[in-house]
Amino acid sequence: MASSRNSATIATEPHLISLPAQAQVVVCGGGIMGTSVAYHLAKLGWKDIVLLEQGRLAAGTTRFCAGIVSTARHVSIELKMADYSSKLYQQLEQETGIKTGYMKTSSISLAQTQDRLISLKRIASTHKVMGIPCEIITPKQVAQLHPLINIHDLVGALYMPEDAVVSSADVSLALANAASRNGVQIHDRTSISHVLVQKGHVTGVETDRGQIQCEYFVNCAGQWAYELGLSSEEPVSIPLHACEHFYLLTHPLKKPLESSTPTIVDLDGRIYIRNWQGGILSGGFEKNPKPIFTEGRNQLEIQNLHEDWDHFEPLLSALLRRMPGLEALEIMQLVNCPESFTPDMRCIMGESPTVQGYFVLAGMNSAGISYGGGAGKYLAEWMVNGYPSENVWPLDLKRFGALQSSRTFLRHRVMEVMPLICDLKVPRWDFQTGRQLRTSPLYDRLDAQGARWMEKHGFERPKYFVPPGKDLLALDQSKTFYKPDWFDIVGSEVKCSKEAVCVIDMSSFTKFEISSTGGQALEVLQYLFSNDLDVPVGHIVHTGMLNEKGGYENDCSIVRLNKRSFFMISPTDQQVHCWTWLKKHMPSDSNLLLEDVTWKYTALNLIGPRAVDVLSELSYVPMTPEHFPSLFCKEMSVGYANGIRVMSMTHTGEPGFMLYIPIEYALHVYNEVMSVGQKYGIRNAGYYALRSLRIEKFFAFWGQDLDAFTTPMECGREFRVKLEKGTDFIGRDALMQQKQNGVYKRFTMFILEDHDTDLDLWPWWGEPIYRNGCYVGKTTSSAYSYTLERHVCLGFVQNFDKKTGEGLVVTPDFINRGEYEIDIAGQRFQAKAKLYPFSSLFTQRRRKDEMELSSYQGK
Repeated sequence: MASSRNSATIATEPHLISLPAQAQVVVCGGGIMGTSVAYHLAKLGWKDIVLLEQGRLAAGTTRFCAGIVSTARHVSIELKMADYSSKLYQQLEQETGIKTGYMKTSSISLAQTQDRLISLKRIASTHKVMGIPCEIITPKQVAQLHPLINIHDLVGALYMPEDAVVSSADVSLALANAASRNGVQIHDRTSISHVLVQKGHVTGVETDRGQIQCEYFVNCAGQWAYELGLSSEEPVSIPLHACEHFYLLTHPLKKPLESSTPTIVDLDGRIYIRNWQGGILSGGFEKNPKPIFTEGRNQLEIQNLHEDWDHFEPLLSALLRRMPGLEALEIMQLVNCPESFTPDMRCIMGESPTVQGYFVLAGMNSAGISYGGGAGKYLAEWMVNGYPSENVWPLDLKRFGALQSSRTFLRHRVMEVMPLICDLKVPRWDFQTGRQLRTSPLYDRLDAQGARWMEKHGFERPKYFVPPGKDLLALDQSKTFYKPDWFDIVGSEVKCSKEAVCVIDMSSFTKFEISSTGGQALEVLQYLFSNDLDVPVGHIVHTGMLNEKGGYENDCSIVRLNKRSFFMISPTDQQVHCWTWLKKHMPSDSNLLLEDVTWKYTALNLIGPRAVDVLSELSYVPMTPEHFPSLFCKEMSVGYANGIRVMSMTHTGEPGFMLYIPIEYALHVYNEVMSVGQKYGIRNAGYYALRSLRIEKFFAFWGQDLDAFTTPMECGREFRVKLEKGTDFIGRDALMQQKQNGVYKRFTMFILEDHDTDLDLWPWWGEPIYRNGCYVGKTTSSAYSYTLERHVCLGFVQNFDKKTGEGLVVTPDFINRGEYEIDIAGQRFQAKAKLYPFSSLFTQRRRKDEMELSSYQGK
């Protein structure tokens, strides 16, 4: 491999070429990630780049990578990264003259169960609309494509003709070569001890060969990224942990396998199988993985770790079941190398929330070669342009907080994550490890009343409450793409919130207070937020922070507590991102104070027509709309507790109130609310009911429907923007342009019309939307509406020129004139499109019509 390096610009002997004293960017790590970042930065015009590798180039995890490049991914951004990577590797040999081992082999993902086949069909429907060839095939077709495969237990498979294999180390060396030709300096056998930081910004790196001053640092250190992050002068938390990963290599078969033999992915058997020099390379993801390197730094280059045949035996058995003809085949070697895994099975990308100029690309969850090209491209765009060309929030480092960096947490979580790579992931599944980390003061009370929990940003949140007498175990094990077992439970919670009163613990919301000694707070917030915050004290404003392109960096509600103080409520998983955005854009004014008060308040959401009666009785204050108008906040006493911030909003469109309770009063207020509420039919409810309520009311949520590429104009929120006020704010120019030119996508509500809730597959999110038979977008969220007795999907509709494929303006008329279908795992269902929520009047009329129809049919 060494012969393929450009020795003039890649320093393999430290004493030959000294390190530069300064550079614009220092990249740490000479594997696929580091070389890809350097390659793409150079392509974008940045030349003053130094890449440092502590061992030899491509001698870490990259060297042992199985080399399978596959686009068979559920998450949209991961699919796009893999698709770009495949296309990049395909032309890399021609660009650099270095052989990369690229061979288009195709891949076949096998299904042993109907649920697995449904999962593969969902992938297929997404790939088809992105122009990636794929096909659901029968077991007989599998046998035709790969005669050595045992098909007796298969129900179908996903065939991906464009998937490929490569030599991962050679790809990395080719990227390094191309980068060096573009001016990147590469030095191996050079270790970074720590990153230098001043006033929250990267200033340089300290190496075993001296200092380099720099503006940007990129941590692509793979399994060492965690320790390197902590060794900075200002620690950077990078939550990943290594596990041992095994695969075996065999001698060639009697009749050697063709180099174009399809790669087999048998997720139910937990194994993958590819051709390797006429023989087999086969590995997998066992149920009992072995975390390694829990403490401290380890060897500079990864050597093959100890063979462990006992540990590998279940995977070997699965291989022999799938390819019985291998029984007599001679095994050459069992490879054992470390792979890095993250707490949520998605890679880590982006800028540190604590140190400006410190970027990270690591934690590939054994998909490094598939993601390497695309991930390097997006991170390079982020550094050069200030933002990537796609929404990478699912991968953003800021989705994690410091709480996920505990070594014990990471060790336990990756033991769960590694098997999950193969496990069937039905909608609404939850991690089991690292739980009960952040809890509301009411957790034990709610748990005792039958709460079933999910976790968001480490915070436990109730999904729904199991009534006494229900089979708890059966509910916990209920996993399906069809109608779930909690359907009736959530339905009764929704009914209660429509007819009586429900209480939902929403303490996980991110809560900030912004204040100043003078008028600075208002002045700064008016520039940061798109809606007008110069409102009377006590008023609540729904708004968001936008980027320069007008996209939502944040979606929130803000209360003006007094002339100089504001209370901000944001989504749970925005705690780190939101804080970072505010800090980045707020002046360092000693008279301006930003405080995270998330932990100070328990939040109770009282939803329903009788909420007003419960609160009136507890506060001895009239709570009717005349005395307590909508979107208003008062500090009140509730029961014996003072200082409760009561707000007339519910995040659902239903009547009710949010109570922000100082944490020491939480249990008292909850007990009082439940006690007084008994006569009004009060009950606990969870986030599944909230989801159903907000979706049928056409409420968009950030992280699901809204993101940094979605503007208020595109989702019907222009009324929440102060365009006519003459006040400047971030994103205003972009919105003015959209107002003048029109929008190229529009947020739309779809009601499924020929969908049988009991028998058909349910929509969850990410389903393709078709208008008049042509693909126009994807759903972003969906729920069953117990009011409409139909499934409701929310999503964005685009308009593409049929000849050029370019985007065209989407008008309300374009939406209203179309005939729509939603594709659920390859089956299309008719849907009615709406730009406004259904009124209750319509619902009442519809139910009356149905009653008349049913009574007529009964006769």
